[in-house]
Amino acid sequence: MSTQASLHLLLHRLDQQNYKAYKDLRGSYEFADFTLLLDRIQGDPFASPSQCRVRIPQTIASFSKDLYRNPSRAIALRDYITRQFDQAAQSMRQHRGNGSSGLIAIAQPKQTILERTAAFIDDAWLEIRFVVGLPAFGRRVAGLQAAELLCDDLPQLIDRVLYRALNAGAIQRHVEVAEDAAWLQQQLVDQSLVAFVADGAILPRRSGVDDRPLLDGIPFQSPASLRVEFTCPNRGVITGMGIPAGVTLIVGGGYHGKSTLLRAIELGVYTHIPDDGREFVLTESAAVKVRAEDGRSVAGVNLSPFINHLPLGRSTTPFSTQNASGSTSQAASIIEALEAGTKLLLIDEDTAATNFMIRDRRMQALIAKDREPITPFIDKVRQLYTEYGVSTILVMGGSGDYFDVADTVIAMQDFQPQEMTAQAQAIAQQYTTDRAPEGGTQFGTLTPRFLSVQSSTNNDRPPKRKVRDLDTIVLGHDEIDLSAVEQIAETGQLRAIAATLLYLQQHYLGGNRPLTEVLDYAMADIVAGGFDDLTGFPNGDFAHFRRFELAAAINRWRAIRG
Repeated sequence: MSTQASLHLLLHRLDQQNYKAYKDLRGSYEFADFTLLLDRIQGDPFASPSQCRVRIPQTIASFSKDLYRNPSRAIALRDYITRQFDQAAQSMRQHRGNGSSGLIAIAQPKQTILERTAAFIDDAWLEIRFVVGLPAFGRRVAGLQAAELLCDDLPQLIDRVLYRALNAGAIQRHVEVAEDAAWLQQQLVDQSLVAFVADGAILPRRSGVDDRPLLDGIPFQSPASLRVEFTCPNRGVITGMGIPAGVTLIVGGGYHGKSTLLRAIELGVYTHIPDDGREFVLTESAAVKVRAEDGRSVAGVNLSPFINHLPLGRSTTPFSTQNASGSTSQAASIIEALEAGTKLLLIDEDTAATNFMIRDRRMQALIAKDREPITPFIDKVRQLYTEYGVSTILVMGGSGDYFDVADTVIAMQDFQPQEMTAQAQAIAQQYTTDRAPEGGTQFGTLTPRFLSVQSSTNNDRPPKRKVRDLDTIVLGHDEIDLSAVEQIAETGQLRAIAATLLYLQQHYLGGNRPLTEVLDYAMADIVAGGFDDLTGFPNGDFAHFRRFELAAAINRWRAIRG
């Protein structure tokens, strides 16, 4: 194995050579406190930076076993170390030539604590994965600058993420908040709850592009009738609003916090960092947000619970299209979420198709049911709960018809909740809608789908993958638009989903397994071998995702056939 000194000499020898000479660096180098592994060397100063790892013995890193004694603590510790490396790398960053020259960077976490591939820890090692922009002037190796970067700056950076250099109290708080949040989420089922919003939570965000808490946000306070209490492993007693299983409406005037509450609930499937304001907003882990999505593709979905007898005799069992309407896309998204195993649907009327959500008595009188193929959600939402145990939380400010099917009604006023279930039920009795229920007395059939991929390439090599922001995966010539999939929290999840799609194309998406089984295999393979086994390479910029977002990507892949 080479040493730090030999790396230094090699970089000096490569100085001023053609940039591709950097390829000679690939390998491992023994430093005083860690081993540096250069796994992939960029071929151009403007190409993606080189991928690197350091492995630090626990005798040097010195993180206590208590900090990673269970999965929630281990994930939180890895998250904390990644954040500290990111901050230190940014503070030390120097530009050393063209392109990405001089860059040291790691996956950049946001407000959620996710299981990422940027850092791993066990009793023997701490491993950190990051990228380096190897310096160049023009297309010539800047060997002297590279030696400074790798042999001088990197050891200083590593020293700043060892336990002795970090804030022990902040680390402890980080892992304890994560552990308490994971514990709380596990209690929801036992308490017949689908969501919990802690008293004192700050739900509003600074802006649509800044997910940090609003500086003067109003602390959340539960109505007494919905207040529940838990005793967490670390922080002790915590109180807040428990939303029971069943059908829940969130109502209220415009700008009073209905959608803000739902947004916090939909992201409550993840743990958030301390001081985010939502660290103790927890939601049923199998919750799925659905919405209308004009123009999306649909592959072989049985839409008959919501849509049947289309004009010209077109079938909805199964139904496929490359350009779904708002109502059709929302119906498909619900059926797909049920197929993937959701236990809680989240819907906001602002992003829903009106004709899918409600058909009132007057419209029923004007357009007879035999001329309307759509069965509105209002007539299926209770059946979903009674037959399949799937709850719904629905933001609804424009139709009181939903009072007839709601178990719980929460009214938001000035960002504060009030329970108004009794008042809503009294209004429903006083002002009857006289609308006729549609769609029958049962929800309908959920049909397994056997999906395959129609390749967009003319060779046997898997297509190249890349992602854009939080909303687009590109696989070869195919673009998968995930802009309406609102529970993706970080770009690293999108990268991991993209890699998993290619893995599934090679192994499981051949049309001979039901999609539920494909999802089971995918998630099991990731747990068993990690993403390195899926890709054959030690990637450091992936973040774990749920089966629901993977299913959403499959369902929006226009190469999929049912």
